[in-house]
Amino acid sequence: MAGDSAPKKKKKKPARKPFLLRLSPELMDELRGWANAELRSLNAHIEFLLRQALKRRKGEDEES
Repeated sequence: MAGDSAPKKKKKKPARKPFLLRLSPELMDELRGWANAELRSLNAHIEFLLRQALKRRKGEDEES
């Protein structure tokens, strides 16, 4: 199409820092299975679990 020559702007994602994490094969398998059940990548699931833990630690996730 003639009007499509302008480059599209991509949305910037928040910066992420790579981090090496060593896990036992058993823990990795458990986490991978859990992530698959939740339809998340292993990386996204680990990040989700860490965010939940931080919220609980700060008292933001109290339901009692």
